[in-house]
Amino acid sequence: MRVLIPGGSGMLGRRLAANLTADGYEVILLSRAPKRVGALPNGARVERWDGGTATGWSHLADGAAAIINLAGENIAGGRWTEERRSKIVQSRTRAGTAVVEAVKAATVKPNLVIQASGVGYYGPHGDEAVTERDGSGDDFGAQVCVQWEAATAPAEALGVRRVVIRTGVVLSPEALALRRLMLPYRFFVGGRLGSGRQWFSWIHIADYVAGVRFLMDRPDASGVFNLSAPGPLPNSDFGQALGQAMGRPSWIPMPAAAMRLLFGEMSSVLLDGQRVVPRRLLDLGFQFRFPTAGLALRDIMS
Repeated sequence: MRVLIPGGSGMLGRRLAANLTADGYEVILLSRAPKRVGALPNGARVERWDGGTATGWSHLADGAAAIINLAGENIAGGRWTEERRSKIVQSRTRAGTAVVEAVKAATVKPNLVIQASGVGYYGPHGDEAVTERDGSGDDFGAQVCVQWEAATAPAEALGVRRVVIRTGVVLSPEALALRRLMLPYRFFVGGRLGSGRQWFSWIHIADYVAGVRFLMDRPDASGVFNLSAPGPLPNSDFGQALGQAMGRPSWIPMPAAAMRLLFGEMSSVLLDGQRVVPRRLLDLGFQFRFPTAGLALRDIMS
């Protein structure tokens, strides 16, 4: 049983690889820089790809159990200059096109394509609870997700089951997003961001991996799934939970104007939020190990 993970050399791909190989899967990570990937669990290996075509690896898709497409430039990696906007979009659309190219070339089609996306798809929604039935936003982050998801949609016409996972902020000891959120708390200057009323949708890394495996193992699962915990919080409440888990106060706010000055338009990732509900996962019977932020953060800090 073979699973391919384009863009799998980061935290999410490695965690999935460790879980899958423990269950006897052969896991192949596709990376543009294989020499930088480092040690992998037994049963996993890395293959080079160019990030935009199926050249050199399409044969690996033949008869694969799944292709899990995580490839894409980090949306929070820096200011959204025109050059970075282009890289963010093109890295996702080209990777999706490559996945479809590999599926077309396969004599025995892969059983499943899992396409990564984010809860930013919905755009700002205030206090309204958002489920998979809601449409996309019109801001840059939302439109990136729209194009990312669309890139692998042609796989469905080739008879392949496709699942789209709209993921919240993944909480893990090695997650860059969480480390950045923790930094001011380490110096006793943590607090809400902006108004603090914007919603923060998140998921523990263990539930992320379990959710992906759950969707892999359910042949009746297809279409869009929100991969986020059932307990999203306003930013101020999440900050309180983070401070408590770290044994630090949460009392010094960072004004929205200061965040926009520091991060430019990218600050919208933290200043605008969505109250995302994983309705379809819950309806299928998936059970979260860490449904609340307090439980998740205490586990991570331990």
